Amino acid sequence: MPSYADAANPDILERIPLDARVVLDVGCGGGALGVEYKRRNPAARFLGIECDPDAARIAEGRLDAVAQVDVEAEPLPFAEAAVDCIIYGDVLEHLRDPWRVLRAQARLLTPSGSVLICMPNIEHWSFAERLLRGTWDYEPQGLFDATHLRWFTFEMTRRALLEAGLAPVDVTPRIFDLDRAQEFARAMRPALAALGIDHDSYLARAAPLQLVWRARRQPVETLHIVSTMLEPVGGVSEVRVTAPLQAMMTDPSVDARVVNGLDIATLPEQGPRIFIFHRPLLVGEPGLAVVRALHAKGYVVVCEFDDHPDYIPVLQQPDIQNFRTMHAVQTSTAPLAEVLRRDCPEVMVFPNAVSRLPPVRNFAEPGRLTLFFGGLNREEEWPAYLPALNAVAHLAGPRLHFRIVNDRGLFDALQTPHKSFTPLCDYDTYLDLLGGSEISFMPLQDTPFNRCKSDLKFLEAAAHRVVALASPPVYGASIANGQTGLLFQDAQELQHRLLHLVADPAAGRALGDAARAQVAQHRMLAYQVGRRIAWYRDLWARRDSLHRDLLARVPELEPSRFAAVLAQD
Repeated sequence: MPSYADAANPDILERIPLDARVVLDVGCGGGALGVEYKRRNPAARFLGIECDPDAARIAEGRLDAVAQVDVEAEPLPFAEAAVDCIIYGDVLEHLRDPWRVLRAQARLLTPSGSVLICMPNIEHWSFAERLLRGTWDYEPQGLFDATHLRWFTFEMTRRALLEAGLAPVDVTPRIFDLDRAQEFARAMRPALAALGIDHDSYLARAAPLQLVWRARRQPVETLHIVSTMLEPVGGVSEVRVTAPLQAMMTDPSVDARVVNGLDIATLPEQGPRIFIFHRPLLVGEPGLAVVRALHAKGYVVVCEFDDHPDYIPVLQQPDIQNFRTMHAVQTSTAPLAEVLRRDCPEVMVFPNAVSRLPPVRNFAEPGRLTLFFGGLNREEEWPAYLPALNAVAHLAGPRLHFRIVNDRGLFDALQTPHKSFTPLCDYDTYLDLLGGSEISFMPLQDTPFNRCKSDLKFLEAAAHRVVALASPPVYGASIANGQTGLLFQDAQELQHRLLHLVADPAAGRALGDAARAQVAQHRMLAYQVGRRIAWYRDLWARRDSLHRDLLARVPELEPSRFAAVLAQD
C-alpha cells in the first residue's frame, strides 16, 4: 500500500477552476488528482510537488511536470511565471512554517487565481473524546497522523489566508461520521450548556473531519446564476444545464443552482443575477406574470433552448412567451440562433461540449464489434437504411452485435440474433452502453428541423473512442470523413462503410482515437467556461439597455401597463 491516498479528493477536484491554464498541486502524491482533472481540461498544465520519491516517480508518468523538492527550503523549479490555482491537499499541517509557504506561493497566482486547501479539523469531536478518555495518541495516518506538525482551527485558517493577501470565498466541511458526531454532542449537552456553548453551533464545528477552503487572489462580486431544468431525458438536461452550471461553479466567483418550481422569495437578491429558463413553456398572461416577477427581483432573464421551435407542436400556440419576453437566449448551433433571433435579438451560441473524457474500454474483444444506436424521436431516420443494416448483419454474423436503446421498432426490424435492447434509460446508463460499443450509427435526414440540431451524438461517441458512422446533415461539419469518422450519403455507402469496419477493426480504432483527440483539443466544456461567465457578466452590465429594449419590444411586460389592465377588469 502506498503511503499516500492514490485517489482524487472529490471535494477538491470539483473546486479546481475548470478553465485553469496552470495548476500547481503541492503534495501531489502519485498524481491521481491531476489525472482526473486532465480528463476535464486536457489543455491545462498540471504541475506537482512531492517529497516522497516513490510517489514522485508515479506522478512523473501522469502529470506535465513533477518536482521532488522541499517547499520550505527550495525555490519552485518550474518555468511558469504565474499559476491559476494552487492546491494544498492535506499538506500544510505537515510543514514547519505553513504560513510562510502560503504567503510566498500566493504571489505566484494570476490576478484571478485561487487557492484550495484541505486540512484536518482540530475541533473534530474525536479529539475531545480521546482527550476526555485519556487515550489521545499519534497514529500512522489520518487525523492523528504522527507527521502532523501544525493544527488549525477555522479562525486560524481564515487569518492565515488574509495575511497571505488572499480573499476567503467559502469553506466546505467533509463529514464522514455524522451519527457518531451527533451522539457525542448529545452526550456533551449538559457540559456545553454549563459552559454557555450552543449545542448546534458546537456540532457544526465538531462534525467535519476536514475542511476545504477556497480563496481568491482578488475578491470579485459573486455572480448568481439560477436555472430551471426539465426532467432529465436523453442527456439534454445534463449537457445543457447541469454540466455547464457545475463547470461555472468551479470559478470561486460564481454561485449557480437549479430550482424545481419557482419560489421567488428564495432567490438571491444581491449582486449580479441571471435567471435561465430551460426549454420553458410560458403561455399567455401567466407566462408574462412569471417574467414580471423576475424583473421585479432585478434578474436578467435568459431562455435556454436547443431545438427548432417551429416544429414543436406545443409551441405553435399564438400566445407563447418563451423567446420574445427574454432579455437574451442561449442555444447550441448557429443555424438555430438565426431562427431564435426572430423573437429576441440577443442570442448567444454555446456549442455542446464534453465535460469529461472517460477511460476507453472498447475494441477489447478481437473479431467482434458492437454497433450502437440510441436516441429520442429518431423513428423516421433509420428505415431507409434498414436493408443495408440487415445485409451486413447477415454477412458478419456473430462478428457484429447491435445494441439498441429506446427504439423498439429498429430492434424488432433487425434480422439477426446478435442484438440487445435497452428501454429509455438515464444518461449515465446510456453513456455506459455507448462506451462499450465500437460503432455509433447516426442517421439524420436533411430537414429544416435537423439542420438546427447539434453534433452532440458525435461528441459523445468520440469521447468514448467510438467510431461515428453518420449521415452528412449536422455531422458533416464535425467529422473529417475517413479521418475522425465515416460519412455515408445513401444506404449503399452505409453498407460499404460498415463492412469495411467489420473487416478491419484496427482502422476503426484509429478513427476513434483521432476523433477523441479532436474532442480533447477543441470540444471540452472547460474551454468555454470563461466565455459563458463573461457573457453573463456582460448581460448584467448591459441590463438597463437590455430591459429598455425588451419593454419596447413587449410593452405588456411594463408593470404599470399590467396594473392598468387589472384596474379596468
